[in-house]
Amino acid sequence: MAASILRRSLLAPRCRAGDVAALHSGPSRRRAQAPGPIASGRKTVKSPAGERGVAPWVAVVGLEIHAQISSNSKLFSGSQVQFAAPPNSLVSFFDASLPGTLPALNRRCVEAAVMTGLALNCSINKKSLFDRKHYFYADLPAGYQITQQRLPVAVNGSLSYSLCVGGKKNQMVTRTVRIKQIQLEQDSGKSLHDDTRSQTLIDLNRAGVGLMEVVMEPDMSSGEEAAAAVRELQLILQTLGSSQAIMAEGQLRVDANVSVHHPGEALGVRTEVKNINSARFLARAIDYEIQRQIKELENGGTVINETRAFDYKLGCTIPMRDKEGKQDYRFMPEPNFPPLILYDTKSLPASTNHQQVVNIDWIRERLPDLPSVRRVKLVEQYGILPEHSFTLLNEDGLMEFFENVARQTQMSAKKVIGWILNDMLGYLKQHNLTVQESPVSSLFLADLLNLLERGTISSSAAKQVLEELWKGEGKTPLQIVKEKKLELIQDQQELEQICQAVMEEHQEEVMEIKKGNPKVLNKLIGLVQRTTRGRADPVLVKQILEKRLSQ
Repeated sequence: MAASILRRSLLAPRCRAGDVAALHSGPSRRRAQAPGPIASGRKTVKSPAGERGVAPWVAVVGLEIHAQISSNSKLFSGSQVQFAAPPNSLVSFFDASLPGTLPALNRRCVEAAVMTGLALNCSINKKSLFDRKHYFYADLPAGYQITQQRLPVAVNGSLSYSLCVGGKKNQMVTRTVRIKQIQLEQDSGKSLHDDTRSQTLIDLNRAGVGLMEVVMEPDMSSGEEAAAAVRELQLILQTLGSSQAIMAEGQLRVDANVSVHHPGEALGVRTEVKNINSARFLARAIDYEIQRQIKELENGGTVINETRAFDYKLGCTIPMRDKEGKQDYRFMPEPNFPPLILYDTKSLPASTNHQQVVNIDWIRERLPDLPSVRRVKLVEQYGILPEHSFTLLNEDGLMEFFENVARQTQMSAKKVIGWILNDMLGYLKQHNLTVQESPVSSLFLADLLNLLERGTISSSAAKQVLEELWKGEGKTPLQIVKEKKLELIQDQQELEQICQAVMEEHQEEVMEIKKGNPKVLNKLIGLVQRTTRGRADPVLVKQILEKRLSQ
């Protein structure tokens, strides 16, 4: 059934650069946590003013991450889940909160939450409870959200992630953030703002979609750390298949809690930056908010406990609503659900139908290799650098592409990785393409590298062939080599004549080399390559030039 479209006036003005404007004045839609104890050992943050003698600041960052569960139907109804479907076309009676409708729990969503909890080293609660969280908002027809506030499905886990030190890719450190809990809850609908008519339209397609809320303890101290943790979580979710975690489609949304204080002092008042859907924007939002709070405090002001949004165009956070008056969500047990009971092999009754229960041990046994394990295997199997293994896994489909090329070529994996990361990935980034959209297949790249490894073409000629392959005309590397006549010159006498001609045309460079400047030799080698259009073996050219220069 299609729910009717609701309308309400837009109360909030547009924000301009330099403005401090309220984007939204409605009630909070997520849990507002009270400041809790924070782990020590954080790095300090310099004052924006950079004044000497000013005590350093310590930033404290915690995250609440909402991951959309990868399921064909919603958490409590049979409605289909589909991105970008026509508005209000995927809405059941229960999603629209019509009287008399009851929820039916989606088994797949429970299994996804358990799987995620196990991958994040959590303790799985064999008994968990559902609660109603009450608040009024137009895209929440029932007036409450079904969540797990009292007893979630998983608790007390950890996530290890790595990041570069000082921006150097070859210097990486591993850090760990504690996972407080993972809870199941239903998503709300989506508000579509029509500025022209000053209206907000409500699309309930997303209402009731299953979410996992992953609550990370405030163990981070910068935007870089938070972004690295979110990227690692994203990879884990995608590896498990529990969520596609495509941030651009809203399948992974992050709320960041940020505060600052001096070492040894009480924790500062925190602000919450909501609904960030990009790891890059997350890092920028947190770093900006840290500096904003420091500047505010050093200028004699105070930090307000409020919810803020990140404006990626202006590169700053802007106020949405204050949280000084604590929101009363009137949590109560969900009366339509008994406790959710999970089993392990020991507690599973013998007469139970295995299709009707969720077995924790059965899920644990079927966990795939997580990204951290896959990175170690890549380094051990192919002898590549650890930082290269991170790039291979961070780019969707790149590891499979690399392994396909490595299997089909005679070139060593250490050389293959250079072509993959520098030439291929560089082109894809430049043209904003994914690995799946690459016009060069793994087979064609392997064929090209085989030609290079066998000595059929030079490396410069190989790059010319790759340029032709990018056009996607379907020609094989060998066909391009023959059409462009890019094979290496096999006649050494012909090559010696070319080298001699280059030396005679560039007597100044020859004299520089004879005076004791061997670096100029590389210029002569390049000139020979230009003359032969990359068809000369640079090693052989160097030998010929050195021999003639010594005469």
